[in-house]
Amino acid sequence: MIGLLTFAVAGCGGSSTPAPAPAPEGEATGGGEETVSFDGQLKIGFMAPMTGSEATYGKDMENAAKLAMAEINAKGGVLGKELVMVTGDDACDPQQATAAASKLVSENVVAVVGGYCSGSTLPTVKIYADADIPFVIVAANSTRLIDENVGKAFMINGTGLHQGEKAVELFNRIGAKKLALVHQGDGYSEDLARITQDLWEAAGNEVVAMEVVNKGEQNFSSIVTSIKSKNPDVVYWTAYFADGGLLIKQLRQGGYTGDIVVGDGSNSPQLLEIAGQASEGVYVTTNPLVEYMPVAKEFIDNYKSAYSQEPGPYSALAYDGVYLVADAIERAGSVESAGLIQALADTPEYQGLSGVISFKDDNTLEQSNFVILQAKGGKWELAE
Repeated sequence: MIGLLTFAVAGCGGSSTPAPAPAPEGEATGGGEETVSFDGQLKIGFMAPMTGSEATYGKDMENAAKLAMAEINAKGGVLGKELVMVTGDDACDPQQATAAASKLVSENVVAVVGGYCSGSTLPTVKIYADADIPFVIVAANSTRLIDENVGKAFMINGTGLHQGEKAVELFNRIGAKKLALVHQGDGYSEDLARITQDLWEAAGNEVVAMEVVNKGEQNFSSIVTSIKSKNPDVVYWTAYFADGGLLIKQLRQGGYTGDIVVGDGSNSPQLLEIAGQASEGVYVTTNPLVEYMPVAKEFIDNYKSAYSQEPGPYSALAYDGVYLVADAIERAGSVESAGLIQALADTPEYQGLSGVISFKDDNTLEQSNFVILQAKGGKWELAE
């Protein structure tokens, strides 16, 4: 825990210097006045969508991970070695993710941080496990990942079960009795829809529709007609923002007046832009955002200074993921895989930017980190 707290001070309560420019190999600058010398490098893999429809999320996550590495390196690195990032682009596509993961393995990374889309993260869990490389999964949260895990992957975002429970809590709060679910058939959105269905029906409520749409769909008229005919109190979209924004707009244009809720894959300002006025009042079940975390003010300032933009919804998780790996290496005293994996499993309760992180026996979070936001005036606001 000592090592983790030391790193946390560097990230949350120390120098406000933003991520420094890349230094020559073997050196790092600490605020422009001091040069830190290193005894070699440690490669950390980072995997997220750098291309494709979810690239905005991926780039934001990469930025946050780079910021964490820069802060750690400015304080002397890990075991005297410089952290170096090797990025793999999974494009939220399982086939490309498989190739990207294999490439990271060939780069001899000591750990991997990342994973946004559950569908593309799923096939990589075995690849890293077979190579004895610990994988800190920072965003992907399908419960299918738990089934694939053989003890070498660690999920620091709440699972689909956590999110389903939060969604049901919201449905009860708004007085809903009849629910319509819409997903895209991928590992993340179908998993969340099925979990939510089971929880909702177990509580004695009714699921009146379970609709499936193709990714990239532009015309939701048949879905809107079907949903309206079944008169649900609430519609829960469990997939991603690009298509979710269009569905919301077309639901309202088609005359649906009930509540609309979206899952964390749609937690983006872009969903609000796509949906326009139709987004007013829409809820989202999501991981905690840095703008609602007092402890994250310095991180936000540093991120904006380094990248000239606001951090996104998964920035805190990506940032925490790097610090967890760094701390585990320090506590293990080496990058030997068995010791590093055990050190991650033994992580004591850590108050990261994203919340308290400690793991159950299945390497998922001990406690849920999900919150509820609501769209008001074109932006998300905390609804609880």
